[in-house]
Amino acid sequence: MKFPNHSISIHINPLLFLLLVFLSSSTLVAQQDAQYTQYMYNTASVNPGYAGSRGHLSIAALHRSQWVGLEGAPVTQTVNLHSPVGYRGVGLGLSIVNDKIGPTSETYADIDFSYTLQLSVEAKLSFGLKASAHLLDVRFSELNQIAPDNTLSQDIDNKFSPNFGAGVYYHNERFYAGLSVPRFLETTHFQSGSSPSTAAERMNFYFITGYVWEFNPFLKFKPTLLTKVVQGAPLQVDVSANFLLSDKFVVGAAYRWDAAFSGMAGFYISESIFAGVAYDREVTELGNAAFNDGSFEVILRYDFIRTKGQLKSPRFF
Repeated sequence: MKFPNHSISIHINPLLFLLLVFLSSSTLVAQQDAQYTQYMYNTASVNPGYAGSRGHLSIAALHRSQWVGLEGAPVTQTVNLHSPVGYRGVGLGLSIVNDKIGPTSETYADIDFSYTLQLSVEAKLSFGLKASAHLLDVRFSELNQIAPDNTLSQDIDNKFSPNFGAGVYYHNERFYAGLSVPRFLETTHFQSGSSPSTAAERMNFYFITGYVWEFNPFLKFKPTLLTKVVQGAPLQVDVSANFLLSDKFVVGAAYRWDAAFSGMAGFYISESIFAGVAYDREVTELGNAAFNDGSFEVILRYDFIRTKGQLKSPRFF
């Protein structure tokens, strides 16, 4: 069975999904970062150049439950905040990501720094750096091993590993594009003596872009693209199309190449508060499984707009 969103191919009984995605008797090199459908509202998690680009303090929280009904399926929570600071062109951000898959739990804590160049009245180019702390828990005691392996007998508790990343982000009032590598170090999380068994992270390369068309004062259209490349995993391409109605309601759809279709909806509760939801349905064999009810995602964002009416309309990215 192939689990497309985390790009790991393993052959197991679904009820034994507790077998590690990170660890196995052979080398796994295809582990990817956490998956998001509403990536267009969560750019700070993958590109440090985005920090401070909204012009004010912005806080977002996201929850994703993937493959609902499948025991041990991925569950992800993300909280990020970022803001420009007193020095001209400088932005700072903080992201915390908790990703749980079966008996493994990972927590990333990232600090972002960005510096922005004003290319024209509207156009800006930002360069970002990311410093990361990673904690890994693996509860081998939860495994129901058919053939017990002595190398999988001792739990891993809060294994720490540092990392760093970088990104570049360009935007004006209607267009944006970014290229980033959130983590450069290809960390090996597990190795038993002379055994070649490893669980290794690989560099994830992200390209993200989008454009906002204003058809009239009541209707805006934004197509977006996210491409993710990682060694040992299939190329991931996400395309989406979102409509903003009366600067209040967002409706859209997305397609993850050879993996899933998604529906999205959002609502600007106020000028400062945005809430969004998404639902994914797999187009692979996994999507037809009786135990898979799809993937659900919710996001809530709050922008600390200092002056009422500071924005002519909500920022659509």
